Amino acid sequence: MDHLKIRADFLRAAAGCRQRGTSLTLEACPTPPELTLASHLRVGFTASRKVGNAVARNLAKRRMRAAAASVLPLYGKGGHDYVLVARPDTLNRPFAGLVEDLTAALGAIHTKLSRGPAKDAR
Repeated sequence: MDHLKIRADFLRAAAGCRQRGTSLTLEACPTPPELTLASHLRVGFTASRKVGNAVARNLAKRRMRAAAASVLPLYGKGGHDYVLVARPDTLNRPFAGLVEDLTAALGAIHTKLSRGPAKDAR
């Protein structure tokens, strides 16, 4: 797993598919072809001030990193960028619940991505 560090990568993921859960929001998009490495996925973590002060945001990101480390190698798809966004419940949810939320969000995201872009209804 590689980490997203450039703002443009986070914005690209935000413009892709989004799945909201109880304890986190998952944003995903295909990795651009020029940055794609065989079977590698990239992941980023973010927490806004809505989550709490700096200590709370850092704790939320640590918990999301641990959940991603246990779930993404099993269920993540290579050639995709994932951004985990903390929600206020990220701090209080039991770790098993956090892992369940991430697993469910990954399944929903992959279903959305496999369908392709939505057609404009006119």
